[in-house]
Amino acid sequence: METRFQQEMEQLKITILQMAALTETALKKAVQALFERNVPLADDVVAKDMEVNLLEVAVDRHCLRLLALEQPMARDLRFIIGCMRIAVDLERVADQAVNVAQRAQFLSTRPPLPPNQAMEQLASTAQDMLSSAISAFINQNVSQAADVCQMDDTADELNVKVLKDLLAYMVNEVPAVERSVQTIIAARCLERAADQATNIAESIIFMVKGVNVKHHCEQ
Repeated sequence: METRFQQEMEQLKITILQMAALTETALKKAVQALFERNVPLADDVVAKDMEVNLLEVAVDRHCLRLLALEQPMARDLRFIIGCMRIAVDLERVADQAVNVAQRAQFLSTRPPLPPNQAMEQLASTAQDMLSSAISAFINQNVSQAADVCQMDDTADELNVKVLKDLLAYMVNEVPAVERSVQTIIAARCLERAADQATNIAESIIFMVKGVNVKHHCEQ
């Protein structure tokens, strides 16, 4: 039979997964709202942000209780610390989704900019990184977590490409400056979401291997 401690650890994992599901949905909806100029979808992302915030608080309390009362060792200790880190990064991804949604709210009231392939690729990359990081957490898969880290350079490069494209566009289309700036902000938010997915991957490697790879993520 499972001990009470094992049950508490399983509940912690479930709470993280609930938080991850909400965050992944928020990012997906925010991106869809941005590209489809869908205001109700953007509004929904903003309205539901508090759910993620409350789950982060719940994870924090749960972890602190386990640390104080159970005095876990080795991998259990790393799992708890890793969950605390992951909850922070998931909450930050959700905040980035809100930022993208707010840009979508504004841009939907203005004429659309020309399609930007780099922006679409950046959004796809950020979502793929988050999805893969969540999968790596579920399976405690170090190899998959390392793959997420490797994708971060791609996200950075695409963010720079979006910036260069829109700066060049603004030179010839002065009336589009405000819309372009808002799109640049959205791209930056997506790049930050990719960074936070990388942080999650680093935490998973720490959980499984006991190695701190922050800022130089590798398997």
